Amino acid sequence: MKRQSGVKRLIGVGVGPGDPELVTVKAIRVLREADVVLVPVLAGAGPESSGPGRAEAIIRAYVGADRIRRLEFALNDTGGVTPRRAAAWQAAAAAVAEEFAAGATSVAFGTLGDPNLYSTFSYLAQAVRELVPDVTMETVAGITAMQDLASRAGLSLAEGTEPVTLVPLNGGVAALDQALARGGTVVGYKVGAAASPAPAVLADRLQAAGRLDSAVLGARLGLAGELIAPAAELLRPTPAALAAPAPAATPASDREFNESDSLPNPRRRPKRTFRIFRICPP
Repeated sequence: MKRQSGVKRLIGVGVGPGDPELVTVKAIRVLREADVVLVPVLAGAGPESSGPGRAEAIIRAYVGADRIRRLEFALNDTGGVTPRRAAAWQAAAAAVAEEFAAGATSVAFGTLGDPNLYSTFSYLAQAVRELVPDVTMETVAGITAMQDLASRAGLSLAEGTEPVTLVPLNGGVAALDQALARGGTVVGYKVGAAASPAPAVLADRLQAAGRLDSAVLGARLGLAGELIAPAAELLRPTPAALAAPAPAATPASDREFNESDSLPNPRRRPKRTFRIFRICPP
């Protein structure tokens, strides 16, 4: 596609859930052609943030590190649009505006999964438009965690006329209960977020709906430490599992900051990062 000269473009590029081989051909081309590539990192993560985050690590398979710039986001804040989150969005938007002012015409923002599904990009785009009214917003679709989990677990997300419902679990149990009552496949995101139901509560809701035994939960898909297992085993660990040695803590640079949250177990062991679970039709 031929570019228009002088047109400012901010492009949200989905880079998939973790495996660099799941980045699309178009995403690779757009990342390589961009004047600068931006990636999200956790604000105030401390010394551990010196290493690349997950989105950046994926992108480095195709783009030199010298062309990548990190933008801080308050992604671990809870309670919706907090002042800290809003300030981070404005600071990130200002950084994008600086790139355009310095002569860039194509700025790519790499985001895990897809830029139009629970992505940091949507917030960034809104803030940038306020500072750069003539900017053109574009997105490049990416493979989502639910697609990757279905593939790796050998599941079909839906067949025939079956519905698929996506539920952000940090919205509380009411939305989950409604989705379960409608039937079909339910995909839950943000398992273990601060406002999400506790594991035991989540297990109880699934059990009451007759879905617990068929639910599947996935973590770190396509990466070292990948975990795909029945949700019942993870939401209600056995006494033997609780007595097992605690796993090593996940470095901040390895944590997912777009589509996932951490699910703490009842013994306060280091958090594991879970992307999604699938609650199969009964």
